[in-house]
Amino acid sequence: MGAKVAVLGAGSWGTALAAVAARRGNEVLLWGRRTEQVRKMFETRHNPDYLQHYELEQGITPTGDLAEAVRGSDVILVAVASSGIRDFSGYLAHEYPGGIPVVSVTKGLEPGTDLRMTQVLAERLGADSEGLLCALSGPNFAEEIIRGLPAGTVVACEDEGCAQRVQRILSGPCLRVYTSDDLVGVELGGALKNVYAIAVGIVQSLGLGVNIQSTLITRGLAELARLGVKMGAHPFTFAGLSGLGDMVLTCTSDLSRNRRAGLALGRGQGLEEVEAAGETVEGIRAARAVRDLAQRCDVEMPIAEQLYQILFAGKTPTAAVEELMERGARTEREEEFVMDSGILGGKHP
Repeated sequence: MGAKVAVLGAGSWGTALAAVAARRGNEVLLWGRRTEQVRKMFETRHNPDYLQHYELEQGITPTGDLAEAVRGSDVILVAVASSGIRDFSGYLAHEYPGGIPVVSVTKGLEPGTDLRMTQVLAERLGADSEGLLCALSGPNFAEEIIRGLPAGTVVACEDEGCAQRVQRILSGPCLRVYTSDDLVGVELGGALKNVYAIAVGIVQSLGLGVNIQSTLITRGLAELARLGVKMGAHPFTFAGLSGLGDMVLTCTSDLSRNRRAGLALGRGQGLEEVEAAGETVEGIRAARAVRDLAQRCDVEMPIAEQLYQILFAGKTPTAAVEELMERGARTEREEEFVMDSGILGGKHP
């Protein structure tokens, strides 16, 4: 017998994950904030705002009642935008019964605080959620997931048994779910890779070739790992699905909004013009967050810094690339980082 799954947030990713859960034989309640959206999902069996061409699976029941969605659930998937997570989790706290996993599937950091999504949920849900907060992240575009194309992802939780519960509910022929105990690393990889996708889009638009694109992806991953380890993540996490996997996907795919934003910036469009195009570009907000975190943790992140200068300090992309290329010589291994992080000994920092 299947589980009861509450998917809170009827955007693209929430709708796609609801489909995944329903195809596994689970009972799924898909909660939407907007009354009109929920009504149309009931009447037409299509989400009128996201992934409109896909019929909702039989096992999905749309609802605008948060209490109804949560009541009796075996797992809760939170697919709410990072900018609204604090207010929403306050509402969720009134309905959350405790004792069941709460999985953040949102990639981002809270604006203003730079907190990870599970940190915000922990503050609002309190002791009832201890050991039950998870994050799901990986190289996953909603469009391909809802089509049933094969993909991999990772669910992280400090409690391995809790992660395995979520794994059993969502794993299937088209989505292979791995588990991790590195909540910090999995969330940081998903939240910050968008910064580097913008950078890759910029250099592609400038016609600087594919060599530099590959270099930015690789060295960007090294920057993320340096920051992640300082914040308590395991270094190996950044070689996995939520690190390297998501970085490669976001930096190279035409479906990536952040990469497309970089292409526009490289063509000379201004930040206001890019943001006015109507698509949410998570990497723009993340560029501020990664700079704040790098300064707070005293971590060198030159690519992220140069992107920040382009976005918010008027630096030209050409000048930023020149400055990156002219930095002082160093070894690739970055021996001090490798030794301190425990990579050589395989230890968790």
